[in-house]
Amino acid sequence: MKRFLFSILLAAAVSPLFAQFYHPGEELFYRVSYKAKMFPNTEVGAVEIRTSEERSDGRNFYKVEGIGRTLPTYRWFYNLEDIYTVWIDNQTLRPIRFVSDLREGDYTFQSYYTYLWPDSTVHTRWRSRQRPFQEKNMALTNESMDAISLFFNLRSAEAEDFRVNEVGTLQMILQDTIKHIHYRYLGRENKKIRNMGRFRTLKFECQLGTTEGYSFTDGTIFTIWISDDRNKIPLYIESPVKIGSIQAYISGFKGLKYPLESRIR
Repeated sequence: MKRFLFSILLAAAVSPLFAQFYHPGEELFYRVSYKAKMFPNTEVGAVEIRTSEERSDGRNFYKVEGIGRTLPTYRWFYNLEDIYTVWIDNQTLRPIRFVSDLREGDYTFQSYYTYLWPDSTVHTRWRSRQRPFQEKNMALTNESMDAISLFFNLRSAEAEDFRVNEVGTLQMILQDTIKHIHYRYLGRENKKIRNMGRFRTLKFECQLGTTEGYSFTDGTIFTIWISDDRNKIPLYIESPVKIGSIQAYISGFKGLKYPLESRIR
């Protein structure tokens, strides 16, 4: 399981519109598996995303934590624990601060983002292992966000607003650069999720691009199925790797804001 797939899961959705999707008490649980031609579909990791409320310096915030871990059976081979946390102003619904703490085998990485919206800038600090921090200020647009903020911001679009084969671009802040996420809506599809049943979904093809151009040729492509209801929960993600593919799929949930009406009884 690579850090890239976890970033995909957190950034999984498809519209730059703001809406009230931060719901304290919501918890989403995912399993991550690897599949190859001569290798069975094997669960190797888990991801949890939790939302709560927090008050600091006289202000109220939504706090969202995303945690990715290797399952105990595979920790002897590759021990991973990635923790992402973001604080959101509950009035403007804009991210204020973002922290990531990544531990993968003997590799560690830390990053901190401070959003300065009045100046339309973001200050980032990052380092790997125990090296000195590097820092950078970058210009912000309304569409520039960390992966977790995108995850929630993108759950706000109405299904009727999408058009089949319609394309668009989002911007994700990564340390010293802005990565472009291109997406294309492929339409509605009923999708079976392991141990969870069948769901009505909205299907998208996405690319974490290396350029601003839209080509689906110069970056990593992945496919995502999102629940076709008011929650807009990412239900299933599949991404090819050099040998085989990696999948992430929902395994449980708590405290949803709306009923999960996309589940087919």
